[in-house]
Amino acid sequence: MSPAARPAPRAAGGVDWRDVPLAPVVLLFGPEDFIASRALDGLRKKLRANNPDLELTTLDAGQYTSGRLGMIASPSLFSEPKLIEVSGLSSMSDDFLLDTLAYLKDPAPDVTLALVHSGGTRGKKLLDALKAAGVPRVDCLALKKDQEKAAFVTQEFQLAKRRIDAQAVRALVAALGANLAELAAACQQLIADTTGMVGSDVVDKYYGGRVEATAFRVADAALAGNAPAALSTLRHALSTGVDPVPLVAALAMKVRQVAKVHSARGSSAQLAGELGMAPWQVDAARRDAGHWSSEGLVAAIKVLAEADAQVKGAAKDPVYAVERAVITIATSARH
Repeated sequence: MSPAARPAPRAAGGVDWRDVPLAPVVLLFGPEDFIASRALDGLRKKLRANNPDLELTTLDAGQYTSGRLGMIASPSLFSEPKLIEVSGLSSMSDDFLLDTLAYLKDPAPDVTLALVHSGGTRGKKLLDALKAAGVPRVDCLALKKDQEKAAFVTQEFQLAKRRIDAQAVRALVAALGANLAELAAACQQLIADTTGMVGSDVVDKYYGGRVEATAFRVADAALAGNAPAALSTLRHALSTGVDPVPLVAALAMKVRQVAKVHSARGSSAQLAGELGMAPWQVDAARRDAGHWSSEGLVAAIKVLAEADAQVKGAAKDPVYAVERAVITIATSARH
């Protein structure tokens, strides 16, 4: 019996998307297309490592017509192993539902059926049947927190047997964290183009021009009380077309992090779990907190609230609003 035809483990859920198990049927469930794509790539590689002649077929569950699955899964003349990838389960046709429910009762030998569902409760009858059958479920969830994105970057480098320091991870997430596919591509580029430890200077060289990265450089200088550097970086950013809104957002995030750790006690790991931050974010915020009194933080939070409203339409001159916020924050910090 081929690896693909082995009985699936009975425990559904909790399967690592980087290591999809070989089973007759696998469910990839969740809204993050990039993770689903990477999971499918990994599954293909595993199957082809065992069977270089793997036959690949793709189907759209929403455009499916009756009998198609059985026809594709039936043994071919030379009995090559098969991988059937089905997308669009959240909009599956009635024919697909009926055929797949029947298929689950007697999966074809030497066939792997990979089902991709974008999340939600559409197709609940099939999802329940897959769970009851013990089909491995790979959760393809969006990485929303910076802590999750930082862990993703760190693991990308670990898998490549490369090292990246905490500041470089932070810079990379700041520059490209809005798009997981771009973040992953940046990791692979840095791994391919560099040697040794990757530091923040290397990340800045490659991706420092991104709006997010520029915004965080302004915020870093302001929170450290370096008004000349903060204003110089800010004016350069504005002159190159950076919108004031992400600049204020970066300042606000940094100030909130400093406020969270200002009077907190405990290890970085302990506080990270309590505050919803990564340990390196706690360490960075604690370094910044050394420049701040409680009164200074109150002033910073107040001016940022005003600036946030002004750059979103409450004032005629959003550039002045963000400059005033940067100056107030930088001069409120202790040197």
